[in-house]
Amino acid sequence: MKKRAELLAPAGNFEKLKTALCFGADAVYLGGKSFSLRSFSDNFGKEELKEAVEYAHARGKKVYVTANIFAKNADFAALSDHLAYLQEIGADAALVTDAGVLALAKKVAPKLPLHISTQANTTNKYAAKFWQEQGAERVVLARELSLAEIKEIKDFCPDLELEVFVHGAMCISYSGRCLLSNYLAGRDSNRGECVQACRWKYFLRAEGKEGEIYAEEDGRGTYIFNSKDLNLSARLDELAAAGADSFKIEGRMKSAYYVATVVNAYRRLMDGKMTAEEAARELDTAAHRDYTEAYAFGNNDKTVNYADSQTAGTRIYTANVLEGAHAGGAALIEMRNRFRLGDELEILSPSDSFGRRFVVEEMRGEDGESVADAKLVQQKLRVFCPYELCAGDILRRIPKGE
Repeated sequence: MKKRAELLAPAGNFEKLKTALCFGADAVYLGGKSFSLRSFSDNFGKEELKEAVEYAHARGKKVYVTANIFAKNADFAALSDHLAYLQEIGADAALVTDAGVLALAKKVAPKLPLHISTQANTTNKYAAKFWQEQGAERVVLARELSLAEIKEIKDFCPDLELEVFVHGAMCISYSGRCLLSNYLAGRDSNRGECVQACRWKYFLRAEGKEGEIYAEEDGRGTYIFNSKDLNLSARLDELAAAGADSFKIEGRMKSAYYVATVVNAYRRLMDGKMTAEEAARELDTAAHRDYTEAYAFGNNDKTVNYADSQTAGTRIYTANVLEGAHAGGAALIEMRNRFRLGDELEILSPSDSFGRRFVVEEMRGEDGESVADAKLVQQKLRVFCPYELCAGDILRRIPKGE
Protein backbone atom coordinates (compact mmCIF):
# COMPACT_ATOMS: atom_id res chain seq x y z
CA MET A 1 0.00 0.00 0.00
CA LYS A 2 1.37 3.41 -0.97
CA LYS A 3 2.25 5.53 2.04
CA ARG A 4 0.46 8.83 2.37
CA ALA A 5 2.12 11.88 0.89
CA GLU A 6 4.28 14.08 3.09
CA LEU A 7 3.25 17.68 3.78
CA LEU A 8 6.39 19.79 3.48
CA ALA A 9 6.43 23.40 4.69
CA PRO A 10 8.86 26.32 4.50
CA ALA A 11 10.75 27.52 7.57
CA GLY A 12 12.48 30.85 7.05
CA ASN A 13 13.36 31.07 10.75
CA PHE A 14 12.76 29.24 14.02
CA GLU A 15 9.39 30.87 14.65
CA LYS A 16 8.15 29.68 11.26
CA LEU A 17 9.57 26.20 11.85
CA LYS A 18 7.63 25.91 15.11
CA THR A 19 4.51 27.28 13.42
CA ALA A 20 4.73 24.85 10.51
CA LEU A 21 5.14 21.83 12.77
CA CYS A 22 2.44 23.03 15.17
CA PHE A 23 -0.08 23.34 12.35
CA GLY A 24 0.60 19.91 10.89
CA ALA A 25 3.61 19.80 8.57
CA ASP A 26 5.37 16.45 8.41
CA ALA A 27 8.65 18.09 7.47
CA VAL A 28 10.19 21.50 6.90
CA TYR A 29 12.83 22.79 4.55
CA LEU A 30 15.16 25.57 5.61
CA GLY A 31 18.51 27.14 4.85
CA GLY A 32 21.70 27.89 6.69
CA LYS A 33 23.36 31.27 6.54
CA SER A 34 25.23 30.22 3.37
CA PHE A 35 24.59 28.16 0.23
CA SER A 36 20.82 28.66 0.29
CA LEU A 37 18.72 30.31 -2.42
CA ARG A 38 16.93 32.56 0.08
CA SER A 39 19.69 34.83 1.36
CA PHE A 40 17.20 37.46 2.54
CA SER A 41 15.29 35.03 4.73
CA ASP A 42 16.44 34.99 8.36
CA ASN A 43 17.81 31.47 7.92
CA PHE A 44 19.64 29.41 10.56
CA GLY A 45 23.08 29.73 12.08
CA LYS A 46 25.18 26.66 12.83
CA GLU A 47 23.84 26.06 16.33
CA GLU A 48 20.31 26.94 15.21
CA LEU A 49 20.49 24.22 12.54
CA LYS A 50 21.35 21.67 15.22
CA GLU A 51 18.58 22.95 17.46
CA ALA A 52 16.09 22.87 14.58
CA VAL A 53 16.87 19.24 13.79
CA GLU A 54 16.59 18.26 17.47
CA TYR A 55 13.31 20.16 17.85
CA ALA A 56 11.76 18.49 14.80
CA HIS A 57 13.01 15.00 15.59
CA ALA A 58 11.62 15.23 19.13
CA ARG A 59 8.22 15.61 17.49
CA GLY A 60 8.70 12.90 14.89
CA LYS A 61 9.18 15.41 12.07
CA LYS A 62 11.95 15.92 9.49
CA VAL A 63 14.26 18.75 8.43
CA TYR A 64 15.67 19.19 4.94
CA VAL A 65 18.44 21.78 4.53
CA THR A 66 18.95 23.68 1.28
CA ALA A 67 22.44 23.90 -0.20
CA ASN A 68 21.17 24.61 -3.69
CA ILE A 69 23.16 27.57 -4.98
CA PHE A 70 24.92 27.31 -8.33
CA ALA A 71 28.31 26.80 -6.72
CA LYS A 72 31.59 28.34 -7.86
CA ASN A 73 35.11 27.01 -7.28
CA ALA A 74 35.62 29.21 -4.24
CA ASP A 75 32.55 27.75 -2.49
CA PHE A 76 33.73 24.17 -2.16
CA ALA A 77 36.02 24.35 0.88
CA ALA A 78 33.26 25.85 3.04
CA LEU A 79 30.65 23.59 1.43
CA SER A 80 32.66 20.56 2.47
CA ASP A 81 32.51 21.58 6.13
CA HIS A 82 28.83 22.54 5.85
CA LEU A 83 27.71 19.22 4.34
CA ALA A 84 29.73 17.23 6.87
CA TYR A 85 28.09 19.23 9.65
CA LEU A 86 24.60 18.52 8.28
CA GLN A 87 25.38 14.80 8.46
CA GLU A 88 26.78 15.20 11.98
CA ILE A 89 23.61 16.88 13.34
CA GLY A 90 21.32 14.33 11.67
CA ALA A 91 19.65 16.48 9.02
CA ASP A 92 17.19 14.33 7.09
CA ALA A 93 18.47 15.51 3.71
CA ALA A 94 20.36 18.23 1.89
CA LEU A 95 18.82 19.80 -1.20
CA VAL A 96 21.41 20.34 -3.94
CA THR A 97 21.32 21.61 -7.50
CA ASP A 98 24.89 21.39 -8.69
CA ALA A 99 26.42 18.08 -9.80
CA GLY A 100 29.71 19.05 -8.20
CA VAL A 101 28.03 19.70 -4.87
CA LEU A 102 26.30 16.33 -5.08
CA ALA A 103 29.63 14.61 -5.75
CA LEU A 104 31.21 16.46 -2.82
CA ALA A 105 28.35 15.50 -0.50
CA LYS A 106 28.73 11.83 -1.35
CA LYS A 107 32.42 12.09 -0.44
CA VAL A 108 32.33 14.13 2.78
CA ALA A 109 28.85 13.15 4.06
CA PRO A 110 28.10 9.69 2.66
CA LYS A 111 25.25 9.07 5.12
CA LEU A 112 23.46 12.35 4.34
CA PRO A 113 20.41 11.76 2.11
CA LEU A 114 20.38 13.97 -0.99
CA HIS A 115 17.44 15.63 -2.68
CA ILE A 116 17.72 17.36 -6.05
CA SER A 117 16.39 20.92 -5.90
CA THR A 118 13.80 22.27 -8.33
CA GLN A 119 16.58 24.57 -9.56
CA ALA A 120 17.98 21.57 -11.43
CA ASN A 121 14.98 21.82 -13.79
CA THR A 122 14.10 18.14 -13.77
CA THR A 123 11.42 17.93 -16.44
CA ASN A 124 11.78 14.38 -17.79
CA LYS A 125 12.11 10.79 -16.67
CA TYR A 126 15.63 10.35 -18.02
CA ALA A 127 16.98 13.25 -15.96
CA ALA A 128 15.17 11.87 -12.92
CA LYS A 129 16.74 8.45 -13.48
CA PHE A 130 20.17 10.07 -13.91
CA TRP A 131 19.91 11.82 -10.53
CA GLN A 132 18.75 8.60 -8.90
CA GLU A 133 21.76 6.77 -10.33
CA GLN A 134 24.01 9.46 -8.87
CA GLY A 135 22.66 8.69 -5.39
CA ALA A 136 19.72 11.06 -4.98
CA GLU A 137 16.82 9.70 -2.93
CA ARG A 138 14.39 12.39 -4.07
CA VAL A 139 13.91 14.86 -6.91
CA VAL A 140 11.97 18.10 -6.53
CA LEU A 141 10.29 18.30 -9.91
CA ALA A 142 10.11 21.44 -12.00
CA ARG A 143 6.86 23.34 -11.61
CA GLU A 144 6.26 23.18 -15.34
CA LEU A 145 5.18 19.53 -15.38
CA SER A 146 1.67 18.15 -15.89
CA LEU A 147 0.06 15.37 -13.87
CA ALA A 148 0.53 13.04 -16.82
CA GLU A 149 4.25 13.84 -17.01
CA ILE A 150 4.68 13.30 -13.27
CA LYS A 151 3.05 9.88 -13.58
CA GLU A 152 5.33 8.97 -16.48
CA ILE A 153 8.38 9.88 -14.40
CA LYS A 154 7.11 7.82 -11.44
CA ASP A 155 6.42 4.83 -13.65
CA PHE A 156 9.96 5.06 -15.03
CA CYS A 157 11.55 5.60 -11.57
CA PRO A 158 9.23 3.83 -9.11
CA ASP A 159 11.77 3.83 -6.26
CA LEU A 160 12.64 7.51 -6.57
CA GLU A 161 10.77 9.92 -4.29
CA LEU A 162 9.09 12.78 -6.15
CA GLU A 163 8.49 16.12 -4.46
CA VAL A 164 5.95 18.43 -6.08
CA PHE A 165 5.14 22.07 -5.37
CA VAL A 166 1.44 22.46 -4.59
CA HIS A 167 1.14 26.00 -3.28
CA GLY A 168 2.77 29.41 -3.28
CA ALA A 169 4.68 31.86 -5.43
CA MET A 170 5.78 30.91 -8.92
CA CYS A 171 8.63 32.31 -10.98
CA ILE A 172 8.25 33.94 -14.38
CA SER A 173 11.45 32.18 -15.37
CA TYR A 174 11.79 28.46 -15.91
CA SER A 175 11.84 26.88 -12.44
CA GLY A 176 13.58 29.87 -10.92
CA ARG A 177 16.55 30.20 -13.27
CA CYS A 178 16.22 33.96 -13.61
CA LEU A 179 18.64 36.72 -14.61
CA LEU A 180 16.22 39.63 -14.18
CA SER A 181 17.38 40.40 -10.64
CA ASN A 182 21.02 40.40 -11.80
CA TYR A 183 20.28 42.74 -14.68
CA LEU A 184 18.14 45.29 -12.81
CA ALA A 185 19.60 45.19 -9.31
CA GLY A 186 22.98 43.50 -9.55
CA ARG A 187 21.86 40.71 -7.22
CA ASP A 188 22.23 37.14 -8.39
CA SER A 189 19.04 35.13 -7.93
CA ASN A 190 20.97 31.94 -8.58
CA ARG A 191 23.13 32.71 -5.57
CA GLY A 192 20.17 33.39 -3.28
CA GLU A 193 19.96 37.18 -3.66
CA CYS A 194 16.83 37.62 -5.80
CA VAL A 195 15.06 40.98 -5.30
CA GLN A 196 11.91 39.65 -7.01
CA ALA A 197 12.06 42.23 -9.77
CA CYS A 198 9.34 40.21 -11.48
CA ARG A 199 6.89 41.60 -8.89
CA TRP A 200 7.60 45.24 -9.80
CA LYS A 201 5.25 47.40 -11.80
CA TYR A 202 6.37 48.08 -15.39
CA PHE A 203 5.46 50.48 -18.19
CA LEU A 204 5.76 49.04 -21.67
CA ARG A 205 6.83 50.52 -24.96
CA ALA A 206 5.75 48.13 -27.68
CA GLU A 207 7.63 48.16 -30.98
CA GLY A 208 6.29 44.92 -32.42
CA LYS A 209 3.53 44.32 -34.88
CA GLU A 210 1.15 47.19 -35.45
CA GLY A 211 -1.81 47.01 -33.09
CA GLU A 212 -0.39 44.06 -31.13
CA ILE A 213 -1.31 44.09 -27.41
CA TYR A 214 1.49 42.94 -25.14
CA ALA A 215 -0.30 43.15 -21.81
CA GLU A 216 -3.21 44.72 -20.00
CA GLU A 217 -1.68 48.11 -19.24
CA ASP A 218 -3.42 51.23 -18.05
CA GLY A 219 -2.11 54.58 -16.78
CA ARG A 220 -0.65 52.85 -13.74
CA GLY A 221 1.37 50.35 -15.73
CA THR A 222 1.23 46.57 -15.61
CA TYR A 223 2.72 43.62 -13.74
CA ILE A 224 3.71 41.80 -16.91
CA PHE A 225 6.30 39.58 -15.17
CA ASN A 226 4.21 38.82 -12.08
CA SER A 227 3.20 35.16 -11.98
CA LYS A 228 0.03 34.05 -10.25
CA ASP A 229 0.33 31.88 -7.15
CA LEU A 230 0.16 28.13 -7.50
CA ASN A 231 -2.77 26.40 -5.81
CA LEU A 232 -3.24 22.67 -6.36
CA SER A 233 -5.32 22.08 -3.23
CA ALA A 234 -8.15 20.64 -5.33
CA ARG A 235 -5.78 18.20 -7.07
CA LEU A 236 -4.05 16.42 -4.20
CA ASP A 237 -5.68 13.05 -4.84
CA GLU A 238 -4.71 13.25 -8.51
CA LEU A 239 -1.16 14.24 -7.62
CA ALA A 240 -0.87 11.33 -5.19
CA ALA A 241 -2.21 8.96 -7.85
CA ALA A 242 0.35 10.34 -10.30
CA GLY A 243 3.14 9.45 -7.89
CA ALA A 244 3.86 12.54 -5.78
CA ASP A 245 5.47 11.53 -2.48
CA SER A 246 5.73 15.01 -0.99
CA PHE A 247 3.46 18.06 -1.31
CA LYS A 248 5.63 21.16 -1.02
CA ILE A 249 4.48 24.61 0.05
CA GLU A 250 6.58 27.57 -1.12
CA GLY A 251 7.27 30.47 1.22
CA ARG A 252 10.47 30.79 3.25
CA MET A 253 10.13 34.56 2.90
CA LYS A 254 6.45 34.55 3.94
CA SER A 255 5.17 35.36 7.42
CA ALA A 256 4.50 32.84 10.19
CA TYR A 257 0.82 33.75 9.85
CA TYR A 258 0.89 32.80 6.17
CA VAL A 259 2.65 29.53 6.99
CA ALA A 260 0.07 28.71 9.67
CA THR A 261 -2.87 29.46 7.38
CA VAL A 262 -1.65 27.45 4.41
CA VAL A 263 -0.23 24.48 6.33
CA ASN A 264 -3.42 24.24 8.39
CA ALA A 265 -5.59 24.19 5.26
CA TYR A 266 -3.54 21.50 3.52
CA ARG A 267 -3.24 19.38 6.67
CA ARG A 268 -7.00 19.40 7.19
CA LEU A 269 -7.63 18.73 3.52
CA MET A 270 -5.21 15.79 3.50
CA ASP A 271 -6.73 14.39 6.70
CA GLY A 272 -10.30 14.59 5.39
CA LYS A 273 -11.29 17.29 7.89
CA MET A 274 -11.94 19.90 5.21
CA THR A 275 -13.44 19.77 1.74
CA ALA A 276 -11.74 21.24 -1.31
CA GLU A 277 -14.31 24.05 -1.32
CA GLU A 278 -13.66 24.82 2.35
CA ALA A 279 -9.91 24.75 1.73
CA ALA A 280 -10.28 27.18 -1.16
CA ARG A 281 -12.07 29.66 1.11
CA GLU A 282 -9.51 29.19 3.85
CA LEU A 283 -6.59 29.78 1.49
CA ASP A 284 -8.18 33.09 0.52
CA THR A 285 -7.86 34.35 4.09
CA ALA A 286 -4.12 35.12 3.74
CA ALA A 287 -2.63 37.59 1.26
CA HIS A 288 -1.95 36.01 -2.12
CA ARG A 289 -1.92 36.62 -5.84
CA ASP A 290 -4.63 35.26 -8.10
CA TYR A 291 -4.41 31.48 -8.03
CA THR A 292 -3.57 29.14 -10.89
CA GLU A 293 -3.23 25.39 -11.34
CA ALA A 294 -0.35 26.26 -13.66
CA TYR A 295 0.63 23.34 -15.88
CA ALA A 296 -1.16 20.47 -14.12
CA PHE A 297 -3.09 19.74 -17.28
CA GLY A 298 -0.57 20.90 -19.87
CA ASN A 299 0.29 24.25 -21.40
CA ASN A 300 -1.34 27.29 -19.82
CA ASP A 301 -0.99 30.90 -21.01
CA LYS A 302 -3.10 32.32 -18.15
CA THR A 303 -0.49 32.33 -15.41
CA VAL A 304 0.43 36.04 -15.26
CA ASN A 305 -1.09 38.33 -12.61
CA TYR A 306 -1.31 41.56 -14.62
CA ALA A 307 -3.55 43.60 -12.31
CA ASP A 308 -1.51 43.97 -9.12
CA SER A 309 1.32 42.54 -7.08
CA GLN A 310 -0.98 40.63 -4.70
CA THR A 311 -4.39 40.73 -3.04
CA ALA A 312 -5.09 41.19 0.66
CA GLY A 313 -6.58 38.22 2.44
CA THR A 314 -10.16 38.04 3.68
CA ARG A 315 -8.98 38.04 7.31
CA ILE A 316 -6.72 40.40 9.26
CA TYR A 317 -3.93 38.85 11.32
CA THR A 318 -4.66 40.18 14.80
CA ALA A 319 -2.80 38.39 17.60
CA ASN A 320 -0.70 35.42 18.64
CA VAL A 321 -1.78 33.30 21.60
CA LEU A 322 1.13 33.07 24.06
CA GLU A 323 -0.64 31.22 26.88
CA GLY A 324 -3.80 29.22 26.33
CA ALA A 325 -6.92 29.04 28.44
CA HIS A 326 -9.89 26.75 28.86
CA ALA A 327 -13.23 27.77 27.34
CA GLY A 328 -14.43 30.94 29.04
CA GLY A 329 -10.98 31.77 30.39
CA ALA A 330 -8.57 34.60 29.67
CA ALA A 331 -5.75 33.70 27.30
CA LEU A 332 -2.55 35.75 27.11
CA ILE A 333 -2.13 37.14 23.63
CA GLU A 334 0.29 39.45 21.83
CA MET A 335 -1.29 42.03 19.52
CA ARG A 336 -0.23 42.09 15.86
CA ASN A 337 -2.86 44.39 14.33
CA ARG A 338 -5.21 46.80 16.04
CA PHE A 339 -8.56 45.60 17.34
CA ARG A 340 -11.19 46.82 19.79
CA LEU A 341 -13.98 45.65 22.05
CA GLY A 342 -16.90 44.62 19.87
CA ASP A 343 -14.71 43.26 17.06
CA GLU A 344 -15.37 39.72 15.89
CA LEU A 345 -12.32 37.45 15.93
CA GLU A 346 -11.80 34.01 14.44
CA ILE A 347 -9.52 31.28 15.77
CA LEU A 348 -6.79 29.80 13.57
CA SER A 349 -5.71 26.61 15.29
CA PRO A 350 -4.73 22.98 14.63
CA SER A 351 -7.27 22.07 17.34
CA ASP A 352 -11.05 21.73 17.20
CA SER A 353 -11.31 25.43 18.04
CA PHE A 354 -10.35 26.23 14.46
CA GLY A 355 -12.86 28.47 12.73
CA ARG A 356 -14.70 29.40 15.92
CA ARG A 357 -15.74 33.05 16.10
CA PHE A 358 -16.32 35.25 19.09
CA VAL A 359 -16.90 38.92 19.86
CA VAL A 360 -14.31 40.58 22.08
CA GLU A 361 -16.27 41.60 25.15
CA GLU A 362 -13.50 41.90 27.72
CA MET A 363 -9.72 42.29 27.67
CA ARG A 364 -7.17 43.46 30.19
CA GLY A 365 -3.59 44.68 30.13
CA GLU A 366 -0.73 43.13 32.03
CA ASP A 367 -1.48 45.50 34.89
CA GLY A 368 -5.05 44.17 35.11
CA GLU A 369 -6.58 47.38 33.79
CA SER A 370 -9.48 47.09 31.36
CA VAL A 371 -8.53 47.82 27.73
CA ALA A 372 -11.05 48.90 25.10
CA ASP A 373 -8.68 49.50 22.16
CA ALA A 374 -5.65 47.28 21.51
CA LYS A 375 -3.54 49.76 19.58
CA LEU A 376 -0.05 49.37 21.07
CA VAL A 377 2.26 47.31 18.87
CA GLN A 378 2.93 43.85 20.35
CA GLN A 379 0.94 44.75 23.46
CA LYS A 380 0.31 41.75 25.73
CA LEU A 381 -3.30 41.35 26.78
CA ARG A 382 -5.63 38.94 28.51
CA VAL A 383 -8.60 38.24 26.24
CA PHE A 384 -11.63 36.31 27.39
CA CYS A 385 -12.75 33.69 24.89
CA PRO A 386 -15.71 31.26 25.07
CA TYR A 387 -13.62 28.57 23.33
CA GLU A 388 -10.43 26.81 24.33
CA LEU A 389 -7.25 28.50 23.13
CA CYS A 390 -3.77 26.98 23.08
CA ALA A 391 -0.31 28.51 22.90
CA GLY A 392 0.57 28.83 19.22
CA ASP A 393 -3.00 29.58 18.10
CA ILE A 394 -3.64 32.76 16.12
CA LEU A 395 -6.51 35.21 16.26
CA ARG A 396 -7.63 37.01 13.12
CA ARG A 397 -10.20 39.74 12.72
CA ILE A 398 -13.23 39.40 10.50
CA PRO A 399 -13.87 42.62 8.52
CA LYS A 400 -17.06 44.46 9.36
CA GLY A 401 -20.05 43.45 7.31
CA GLU A 402 -19.00 39.91 6.54
